[in-house]
Amino acid sequence: MAANDKRQYISPPGGMGDLPFSNAVIAGNTVYLAGHIGFDPATRKLPDDIEHEARFVLEALRDTLTRCGLTMQDLVSLTIFCPELSLYERFNSVYRTYVRAPFPARAFIGSGPLLFGAHFEIQAIAVKPEA
Repeated sequence: MAANDKRQYISPPGGMGDLPFSNAVIAGNTVYLAGHIGFDPATRKLPDDIEHEARFVLEALRDTLTRCGLTMQDLVSLTIFCPELSLYERFNSVYRTYVRAPFPARAFIGSGPLLFGAHFEIQAIAVKPEA
């Protein structure tokens, strides 16, 4: 990266304690989003309902994008990790309420267990529109 390029590191309000990562890194016009999990913001726990968990993870992603000055329509790539591929359609039914066409590139990957017993973890890349 050239000397005049600056990176911005974005973390959620209230900080993340001593976790060794940022929620997002802005490098030029590109925003790299760390893995997001669908915690209920009121309880800081995963909900029992799969659709609620999908909503919470997408809202967490949207909130991070907002802090970066972007929207869900600025996403260019998403990777969704899920230990149960049978949840694909249930996730998609919620996803379509947050992201509309033209859709970003996306992978839905069967994974091993996720942290905290989550059913979904989303990592993404967004690009700031040119002014």
